[in-house]
Amino acid sequence: MKILITLEKDHVAPRFDFTREVLIVENKGEKVRTVILPRSSAEELCSFILAENIDLVVCGGIEETYYQYLLWKKIRVIDRVIGPAKEVLKRVIKNNLKEGEIVK
Repeated sequence: MKILITLEKDHVAPRFDFTREVLIVENKGEKVRTVILPRSSAEELCSFILAENIDLVVCGGIEETYYQYLLWKKIRVIDRVIGPAKEVLKRVIKNNLKEGEIVK
């Protein structure tokens, strides 16, 4: 499974459409990389997600249009997540993260 977490510093970014940095994780954390995007754009981020063959997106707030688009493309989205990216990733790997969760 390939996971993308939107970032703002070391936390989940509060808004999908303002994201400029993402964390991409593969093989349950064995392969991790950070990508800096050229600009914040929900459309470009969606295109990047498709190009990278992402299976799961973890983010803060996301507009319904982009949420539905990603679901239509068969990409799972866990939104309204708040907390440190490292702790959020641990929960994702354990399959223990829910939408709207505040992680400490």
